[in-house]
Amino acid sequence: MSDETRKSATPSPPKSRWASCSRLTLGLTLSRFQAVVGTLAAIASLVGAAFSLMQFVRPANTGELVTIVQAAGSRRSVTDAIVEVLTTQNAIVATLTPDANGQVTKQLSEGVYIVRVSHPRYEADVRRIQVLPRQTVEIRASLRAGSSSPIQRAVNSGVNAVRKALRF
Repeated sequence: MSDETRKSATPSPPKSRWASCSRLTLGLTLSRFQAVVGTLAAIASLVGAAFSLMQFVRPANTGELVTIVQAAGSRRSVTDAIVEVLTTQNAIVATLTPDANGQVTKQLSEGVYIVRVSHPRYEADVRRIQVLPRQTVEIRASLRAGSSSPIQRAVNSGVNAVRKALRF
């Protein structure tokens, strides 16, 4: 064997940072550099185009309803409330329950809706909203203590009438 093909038993000294950097740049020609820059520009262009097209994924005639349900005095979430979305003719579109944060999200077609938030221990909160295409409608329902049950309200109003009549 010749001396050129044999490996030295002593390790070679570590290469300096400059030597490895110059070795990298010397192997990179202008045409290769242009190809790399062109490829990166093409990737950036495709990502930008995909991002701008994301707005067309959602149908054009829908909007989003976000309802946040809280107790009026404490601002704590009311998670076991019922959020009903109704048409103006009182047809039920959706019945929803809030998550752990007291929030409900629903995609709705463009139009006018009635949102009713109810809970047995609180008074009902009813709002009329208009959903516009690609817009978000946010409702913060602060439920006050009382009852949303019609029977409970009738009993309470009857008791209050008797108290008023007997003056106590």
